[in-house]
Amino acid sequence: MADLGGANRWYAGLLGLLGLIALWWTAGALDWFSGTIPTPGEVISTIADTGVAFYVDNFSSTVELATRGFLWGNGLAIGLAVLVVLIPPIEGLATQLAIISYCTPIIAVAPIIQVAFAEVQTMIVFLAAISVFFTTMIGTLTGLRSPHQSSLDLVKVYGGGRGAQLWRVRSVSAIPNTLAAVKIAAPAAVLGAVLGEFLAMPDTGAGPAMIVAQQRGDIPEVWAIALISGAIAGVAYALISVLARFATRWSAGMAVLR
Repeated sequence: MADLGGANRWYAGLLGLLGLIALWWTAGALDWFSGTIPTPGEVISTIADTGVAFYVDNFSSTVELATRGFLWGNGLAIGLAVLVVLIPPIEGLATQLAIISYCTPIIAVAPIIQVAFAEVQTMIVFLAAISVFFTTMIGTLTGLRSPHQSSLDLVKVYGGGRGAQLWRVRSVSAIPNTLAAVKIAAPAAVLGAVLGEFLAMPDTGAGPAMIVAQQRGDIPEVWAIALISGAIAGVAYALISVLARFATRWSAGMAVLR
């Protein structure tokens, strides 16, 4: 039954995607929105005419910076969540820091970061990192607090402190929640990197390539860059989802053994 349910979800997702493409093609063919929506064929033709090398050169930089921001943001978020569990009095400060990072618009933070970090790439990495920080920290903290109290008491009875509880019980229980947050963070890192490129305007990247296409009035290329950015974010989400599935099963098995 579980396999059937999974297959139904895949079919539903495929039908939804096909329906979206059909709607997109209709909007482009009928010149909805004053012709600002190209047809899928026009976008594909633009990608072929421009050449794969153009997109590889620009997106390789974006992917690298997004990955660095993803690793830094998630690493700091997980580390801070662990500190909150080990040192509870800092929870208020840590939570406020996470909320500020989430609520402050990136476009407002960018000028400050641009002044603070003279290097353009550092600014882009920072914006990608701040885009994932809140989600991962809250998800990890929720997971670290998910174990049943009896499991924590058992460790305490055998002489273990907060560190032992963290290592033996909390870390395993936190895996599903942490990876669920990281799945959401993966596309957010790509978005943060592209926005950072829009503001910092490095020599290469998806952001500057899109700006140049906009200035030329090349609407199909703008769409091509946007869609490839979305595809990269989707691939990142899918890869983390696969990892999360196996890790969650392992976590459940370890919980049963313990």
